[in-house]
Amino acid sequence: MTQQITNVLLVGVGGQGILLASEILSEAAMLAGFDVKKSEIHGMSQRGGSVVSHVRYGREVFSPIVPEGEGDILFGFELMETCRSLPLIKRGGTVVANDLRISPPSVLMGQESYPAGLVERISDLFPDFLLVDGQEIARDAGNVRAANTVLLGAVSRRLAIAEEFWMKALEKMVPPKALEVNNRAFLVGRKL
Repeated sequence: MTQQITNVLLVGVGGQGILLASEILSEAAMLAGFDVKKSEIHGMSQRGGSVVSHVRYGREVFSPIVPEGEGDILFGFELMETCRSLPLIKRGGTVVANDLRISPPSVLMGQESYPAGLVERISDLFPDFLLVDGQEIARDAGNVRAANTVLLGAVSRRLAIAEEFWMKALEKMVPPKALEVNNRAFLVGRKL
């Protein structure tokens, strides 16, 4: 019998709260009784470069890295980074992406154009695709910086982890002054 491991990839650019979201996801999975392994790749993340976090959980997990083509869920904070990571997701996998475009330096300097048709490309390849306006929902919840928590809420509905563990993980990982807004953002995301 093969062991069931859930493979989640979180991708985006530095400063979007990807590492906090992966910490909350990992904590919620541990509270639910799973073995959890996590790995992060920071590509000049402090300067808006790529950030990728691998989170794997199950009864027993040996490696923190999601093998190419075996990701169950791609959790994208920015559209181009989401598209870049599609090869890591298995056929029939789930993609939850923030409807956000952050232009890299080459686009800002006019050397290249931001790619067109990214949403269509994702939806053509992955029928289980949810596009979320994380910034707008987070603004309505009280703070645009809680967009990562909105997205986490949307992803949480697709994972076998009870809401109580998510709420406990948020309480543990989010600073007290930001907890109320993040709880609100998470619950709105869960309804998507």
